[in-house]
Amino acid sequence: MSEIERYEFKRELEALENKSGRGTELISVYIPPNKQISDVASQLRDEHGQASNIKSKSTRTNVQSALDSILSRLKYMKKPPERGVVIFCGAIDIGGDKTQMETTVIEPPELLGIYKYHCDSAFFLDPLKDMLSDKKTYGLLVLDKREATAGLLIGKQITPMKHMNSTVPGKQGRGGQSQRRFERLREIAIADFYNRIARHANDVFLPLNHKGLEGILIGGPSPTKEEFIKGEFLHHEIQQKIRGAFDVAYTDESGLNELVDKAGETISDLDLAIEKNHMDRFMRELVNSKLASYGEDEVRRNLQAGAVQVLLISGDLRKKRVKISCSNCEYEKEETFKLIDNQGKTDLGNCPKCSSPLKIKEETDVVLELTAIAEQMGTQISIISTDFEEGAQLYRAFGGIAAILRYETRL
Repeated sequence: MSEIERYEFKRELEALENKSGRGTELISVYIPPNKQISDVASQLRDEHGQASNIKSKSTRTNVQSALDSILSRLKYMKKPPERGVVIFCGAIDIGGDKTQMETTVIEPPELLGIYKYHCDSAFFLDPLKDMLSDKKTYGLLVLDKREATAGLLIGKQITPMKHMNSTVPGKQGRGGQSQRRFERLREIAIADFYNRIARHANDVFLPLNHKGLEGILIGGPSPTKEEFIKGEFLHHEIQQKIRGAFDVAYTDESGLNELVDKAGETISDLDLAIEKNHMDRFMRELVNSKLASYGEDEVRRNLQAGAVQVLLISGDLRKKRVKISCSNCEYEKEETFKLIDNQGKTDLGNCPKCSSPLKIKEETDVVLELTAIAEQMGTQISIISTDFEEGAQLYRAFGGIAAILRYETRL
């Protein structure tokens, strides 16, 4: 799934998530590719019959109408698509004591592994939402002889799991025989701390070992991290998963973020690393050169001029580009509006010439519009999440739209 396909899929799920019914009358049907359509239709006809027992007349009518709509669509489907299909149908509450029957059919981006019929006041979206998540998981461990922190990198999210403090004494001793005894005691305390780190790390990492754990990244000052790895304190299955040791300055929760940054090449196939690299480069270009731009208008002009090498768009950006007109006069304007909600509503206001209500003549999602221009110009596209600091900064400080330029422009 490309970044744009992922964005469109996410927006489609957001729209469905914002739809609700007045009762348990929104139907979700998940049909995997190996399911016989005749079997699905048979169950839905049974559900139609059972719906006649619903006490509320409006709910009963809406449920049966939704089932009729789904059954009529299944008549034209000989078998499910290659990856399966999901049908959502029901009477959507549109306000003002009104409902509207709506049907949405989705062919999922990944193979659908379940068959499910679900009737509730909201559509059942969990299996499709799972397809959006980055399944790759890395174990993180930062340590020195004073403290250690274990955590997880799941997709783009860094989650601290366990922090430990040691009782290892400092290096200073009294000298002579007492010094040698002190050093032996210190070595024992270090080994005990390493074993304690390993026990807690095993508790965090082992349950994930057979659930897609990609590897373990270990950080800390030298030679501490090398001593820990060489000593093979971790469970042998986890020890085999170590993908590298990296120098980091901190061994608390902030050290986990530093570890992910330092391990960028090791996990370069992860979206997080790619996104962080793009944002780091954008920030450098912004400070040191004129090969960066931000803001919708400026980026749009650079895109149309073919000057953009990488287009950076926040995954949280929710705006529409609309051509608005007044039915009472000849006023027309093209403008960008922030969505009031994920169902696509915008606040147009009134005509500045005659104060009549404005109407939408044409509309498109800003992200899809800008990425379409980028594809025509051979521009690389990067959808940046807000799950890390620089990604959140793109959304808050730069309006969610920025660009790394091929050459300096004078727009």
